[in-house]
Amino acid sequence: MVLFCILAPLGDAMAKILGGAVPLLQLVVIRFAIQALVLIPLAYATGRPMAMSGRVLWFAWLRVVLHIIGLASMFSALQYLPLADAIAIAFVMPFLLLLAGYFWMNEQVGAHRLWACVVGFIGVTLVIQPSFQQVGYAALLPLIVAVAFSGFILTTRHIARDTDPIGLQAVNGVMAFALLVPLWGIANTLTDLPVFDVVWPDALQWSEIAIWGIIGTSAHLVMTWSLRYAPSATLAPIQYLEIPIATVFGWLIFGDLPNGLAAIGIAITIAAGLYIIHREHSMASQPQSPANTDPTVSAAE
Repeated sequence: MVLFCILAPLGDAMAKILGGAVPLLQLVVIRFAIQALVLIPLAYATGRPMAMSGRVLWFAWLRVVLHIIGLASMFSALQYLPLADAIAIAFVMPFLLLLAGYFWMNEQVGAHRLWACVVGFIGVTLVIQPSFQQVGYAALLPLIVAVAFSGFILTTRHIARDTDPIGLQAVNGVMAFALLVPLWGIANTLTDLPVFDVVWPDALQWSEIAIWGIIGTSAHLVMTWSLRYAPSATLAPIQYLEIPIATVFGWLIFGDLPNGLAAIGIAITIAAGLYIIHREHSMASQPQSPANTDPTVSAAE
């Protein structure tokens, strides 16, 4: 998981660099093409199942659409926002997942965790506020990332028992490529928007693109493998290392550092997220007894 926290912001930093030279949709298409090219041979070599049908196939398509929206929104955000700010705003996702469980899945979420969500959202608004003054509505793009990837995670959970992680990611790459290429061609023909343009990268850019695609794919794989060896409650707090690591990459590569208000917001967001994780872990580790299974007691937690 620590390796994921290094690879993920490094991949985002490379996407920020490449986004200045390669149009958005082309960048997204290449990202999924590399994912398929790397993972399909790996799935075959390791005997991973990739076939899907019925309910799982429909949810897999939904997962692909959400993944495309999330990646495209993050790549767009990185063209306007400092790396650390974009990632910190997107970390509203744990709060959205908690609220989704509370409102739509009838999960027990007590007052402590709901208040932590409120505090976390306040932290995110502090990060957004200076960015919004500088770049306008583009500062809200990471919120779209958070919503899309919240749905992505919920959909993944829904089909996790019926799919293999590597096989699913391999098929995910093929589906996205098959969906995006026709849309790309149609949009490029009908509009003159730069986002749909086609460019031919030079040799150096192709090398950067290949490295970037391998980094992004590897990040997903090491996260998947980490979940095989340790429970998510143990690994989730480690994922918040992604924000300070992104801050370091942003400073080293782009000379960007969060300003005072954004830095306070990042600290509040991390603290609220870690508190929710701690609370979830504490509740899960409590022995079941009539006292703590009573609804009135649960509601107070």
